[in-house]
Amino acid sequence: MRALRPFALEVFFSKWEFTARHHLCASDMQSMKLSELLAMADADDRAAWDALYLGYTETWGSPDLRETIAGTYERMAGSEILTFVGAEEGIFAAMHALLGPEDHAITIIPNYQSVESVPLTICHTTGIALDAERGWDLDLQQLRDAIRPNTRVICINFPHNPTGKVISRAALDEVVSLCRARGIYLFSDEVYRLIERRPEMTLPQVADIYERGISLGVMSKAYGLPGIRVGWVACRDVEALRRMEGMKHYTSICGASPSELLAQIALKARERILARNRGLIVRNLAILEAFFAEHPDLFEWYLPDGGCIGYPRYLGRDGVEVFATRLVEQSGVLLLPASVYKSDLGATPADRFRIGYGRDNMEAGLDAIRAHLRKQAA
Repeated sequence: MRALRPFALEVFFSKWEFTARHHLCASDMQSMKLSELLAMADADDRAAWDALYLGYTETWGSPDLRETIAGTYERMAGSEILTFVGAEEGIFAAMHALLGPEDHAITIIPNYQSVESVPLTICHTTGIALDAERGWDLDLQQLRDAIRPNTRVICINFPHNPTGKVISRAALDEVVSLCRARGIYLFSDEVYRLIERRPEMTLPQVADIYERGISLGVMSKAYGLPGIRVGWVACRDVEALRRMEGMKHYTSICGASPSELLAQIALKARERILARNRGLIVRNLAILEAFFAEHPDLFEWYLPDGGCIGYPRYLGRDGVEVFATRLVEQSGVLLLPASVYKSDLGATPADRFRIGYGRDNMEAGLDAIRAHLRKQAA
């Protein structure tokens, strides 16, 4: 069994996230004040908030919240939802519940680190690299070739972190068919779903279309509410959910009652929140494209399909690690260099950086980059 390696992204953020003046690699949408969210509550939920009892909550999550989450799916029931404290806990619990030392897991790379690091502590894990030269598309033949007789879990993530790639519905159906034919669990990180660049790019949720599909959701990313720390998994395999709940007994045990009620309020007002966030993405993408067009000698921009982060290439001779370090140290602008997405499972591009476009103050950060570039040129 391999020990968990340091979480590169969190190590990086612990140094810079709350000290840099311009956080231009944020992975979430613009958040809101508590008063703004409570203003969206219906009369019953507002009364429940005012009378909220601050005791322990159910390990599975409050029944009302689970029913509300289930209502965001096509065919899920509240009994098929298990809540977590954020998405990270859901990843940890699912991998430990589903995998054993004799199993094999497959995940795409680059990716959010825990989706490879956690399985690697349990069993042999194979990485399938998304190829920048193919528009970050998933190589289905490479996936087929990676499957073994003991493959138990395949992990996917679309819209993808960090590239924003969304595969086609036909490709997703093929992945489901591969899993169904072999009884493999398909763990699908869907935290950026519903903020695609075009509605027709939105994929169905895996838990809706596959009996061994596991959909991971969270309030942090598309909804822009990371501070309430509510995530969940949806799965029709209730026995698998029970094993995940057993893992939760060793982590958070249960969520916080204020957070669960706030998540319920937000999900009931989801269309208002998502409409605001989609509008912000449209506005910021136009600003971002204009910025990259000003500097074709330094940046190669790829238009993401969904989510609120992109992964452009840095073309400068100093290299992206030096560029990103100087940028934050000298000009207070935080970008996420490719080293944070380095994988133990295969080669990943070393000349990229993550940039976020879900916040409402992006122009100030881009202006600071412009000033930094002028200073460097002088």
